[in-house]
Amino acid sequence: MHIGLNAHLLSGKASYRSAGIHGYIFNTLAHLADAAPDDWHFTAMVGAANAAHFPGMTMRRSRMATDSPLRRILWEQTIQPWQLDDFDLYHALAFVAPVWLRKPMVVTVYDLSFLHYPQVLTPARRLYLRLFTRLTCQRARRVIAISHSTAQDVVDSLGLAPDKVDVVVPGYDPAVFRPLPPVETEAFRQRKGLPDRFWLYVGTLEPRKNLTTLLEAYARLPQPERVPLLLGGGKGWQYDDIFATIERHQLADEVRWLDYLPAEELPLWYNSAELFVFPSLFEGFGLPVLEAMACGTPVIVSDASSLPEVAGDAGRTVAPHNVPAWTDALYTALTDANWREQSRQQGFREAARYDWHTTARQTLRSYTCALM
Repeated sequence: MHIGLNAHLLSGKASYRSAGIHGYIFNTLAHLADAAPDDWHFTAMVGAANAAHFPGMTMRRSRMATDSPLRRILWEQTIQPWQLDDFDLYHALAFVAPVWLRKPMVVTVYDLSFLHYPQVLTPARRLYLRLFTRLTCQRARRVIAISHSTAQDVVDSLGLAPDKVDVVVPGYDPAVFRPLPPVETEAFRQRKGLPDRFWLYVGTLEPRKNLTTLLEAYARLPQPERVPLLLGGGKGWQYDDIFATIERHQLADEVRWLDYLPAEELPLWYNSAELFVFPSLFEGFGLPVLEAMACGTPVIVSDASSLPEVAGDAGRTVAPHNVPAWTDALYTALTDANWREQSRQQGFREAARYDWHTTARQTLRSYTCALM
């Protein structure tokens, strides 16, 4: 059995928007061959400049660079289809397969934010994803969704049969996202000029992240008792309301915007924070929540989309627009050390449900179903 995996999305630089998808593709490729039967073979298709290698994976590099979205789409749709004769199955690892593909195929869908929050994309990119994702999912033998929430969204929004969609959740690297020695986190605090106690959010600054609700709830906490709130993430779109809310409640001394946080620093940020907050309205999965739990950080998340799946019984889930409920949850985190420790321990248990080996095995199961 020979499986071709389109991983050209790895040719582009991982940004605050694409880092989660890049990580999912990279780790799937890294673990897939090890979980497969001996007579299965894998070829990863990547851009000309991509120097990556993965265990048990043949690398097929294009003759042109595919680091820009336009070049990648042109390659995938016009040239790549003529190079797929040797594959028994094609896996489109990100939303779209070539229109002219006549092989059995599987496609992975991470979320449908381009349908529900189209303002975040250029008109051309939005049109491309809306048309080609729907077409690809309809033609595919199996559709992989990265959470049960996304699976249901794919069924409802794209009109697919539920039994055509497989849920294959991501994992995390326990060697990276783990409790770090106190001396290491203290040195990081000193280097970054961080207080002993602070709360952390990691994600894009945009409306669907629901940060204005978090800030409104934070502003209701007793001012002398507040713990500094740090917002880590690049500016997305329509973020002016976030900074206006900070100004309106005179929170500039307590709420600090950190901009995009490099991936290599994230374990240190999670370990240094006393609490991780994630009030988002819509997530394909919610990887920062998993990473924070794996590092031993208590979490409070929105009771929306996929987030309750990820958090499980750890921390607190709160109705996304209920400001008093958010204030109550934050006050518990502020004053109750027992709650923080219980959330920390339960977070470890919930995080242990996720690993990339399981992701690989579930992906292979989807391949098997597609070839039946």
